[in-house]
Amino acid sequence: NVLVNFALESGKGIKKGDRTVDKEHKVIQVTTVDERWYIHEVQDQQTGLPRHEFVPSVTWICDSYPKGVAFYKWLANHGWDESIALRDAAGDKGSKIHYASNALLDGKEVAMTDKFLNNSLGADEELSLEEYQALMSFVEWYEQTKPKIIAREFVIFGDGYAGMVDMLVRIENKLYILDLKSSQYIWPSHELQVSAYKKAVVEKMQEEIGLLILQVGYKLNKRHWKLTEIEDKYEQFLAAKTIWQNEHGNERPRQAEYPLSLKLNICEQQPNPEQEAKSHESNSKTGSADGANRGRKSSGSLRGNHRPGNAVQRDV
Repeated sequence: NVLVNFALESGKGIKKGDRTVDKEHKVIQVTTVDERWYIHEVQDQQTGLPRHEFVPSVTWICDSYPKGVAFYKWLANHGWDESIALRDAAGDKGSKIHYASNALLDGKEVAMTDKFLNNSLGADEELSLEEYQALMSFVEWYEQTKPKIIAREFVIFGDGYAGMVDMLVRIENKLYILDLKSSQYIWPSHELQVSAYKKAVVEKMQEEIGLLILQVGYKLNKRHWKLTEIEDKYEQFLAAKTIWQNEHGNERPRQAEYPLSLKLNICEQQPNPEQEAKSHESNSKTGSADGANRGRKSSGSLRGNHRPGNAVQRDV
């Protein structure tokens, strides 16, 4: 219960942005956050009032850590543009596998034709064969390992950073933070990522926690999954955080000001001169016709008033 409550409490107050109303200047200031930032409500130590705090994501900080020789060889072999495309495609594949694995953990049945969100496209799409095979390996790992899922997909806040933990599990009576990966390699940034998660969780729970990375769709063994226990490298994460601070410390989430409300100043339409002339001409013709009709009606009225025996003046 303590573990579940911690996971629930740690995710409270998470928002996609912040809005501050400035009534004096009649504007609303909107701050939007993307995947690089997390926002949560904290208590101001001076005023005691709640305020919103923006902190960088763990993955963004870890990107500042040196990638290692293997990464730069890979980058040289593929070139910059192709590497970016491969990175984005791998990210989309990993996200879809995450969504599908969560559906399985929710007790749902997942078919190859089921659709899950492709983050780059912003639309749902069917699982590819490679993604479905990765999901099969996740099922096999789960059935063989039989982990007890304590919590999953919850946000943690550490000392000046935040991140999303995939799973908190208990395996053979030991507690682990488990990160799900669809990559074929475990990069240094992956090790720093789970180490930062562990530091934030341990401070809240006061219980020893191990670190695991589960690779699904793994192609270098027959079972197609690999579970690796990771050494705690929080000190290296702090080094990456120092580099990040030097490179991005002055950056802030995007802010923009908008008026509090909108209103049209509607004015009477000025008539078009050409249309006005045509309207005047039409009115003139209508007036002439009405005059002629009134004349005929008047003559008829005079004839109708003459009765036999009445004196009628005639010219002689």
